[in-house]
Amino acid sequence: MEPEVLELESFLPYRLYRLADTVSREFSRVYKERHGLTRPEWRTLSGLGQRGTMTATELGEQSAMHKTKVSRAVAELERRRWLTRAPDENDRRVEHLTLTNAGLAAYREMVPLAKAFEQELLARLSEEERAAIVSGVAALERTLAEKN
Repeated sequence: MEPEVLELESFLPYRLYRLADTVSREFSRVYKERHGLTRPEWRTLSGLGQRGTMTATELGEQSAMHKTKVSRAVAELERRRWLTRAPDENDRRVEHLTLTNAGLAAYREMVPLAKAFEQELLARLSEEERAAIVSGVAALERTLAEKN
């Protein structure tokens, strides 16, 4: 009897990873071209732009980035003077990160570009395909959130 073989090309977790990576790389051209940002820097900028003040731990959780990637992204955005750090009043080990006016301006410039990218991506699909992908992703997120 032959051992079972896992065909990665049809294995859903692998397909989702590859799809997410491809879409992320395609979008990364937009912010890399515009501001020279890496993916972790973009995720940090967009997380702070959306939420305001966050800690590095919160950024890592929100963006699913390892703490070293968050740390490097924070350091680079701080070097650009796009974010500031403020120590927590109760716990000096924690810093609250906030975009500066320059960081906020870069974020606000990128928001319409990100939305346009998403629209162009979805425009490649039929109305039925768009509805199916939106509901399918939501169902997977819901199912996985219930498990955790």
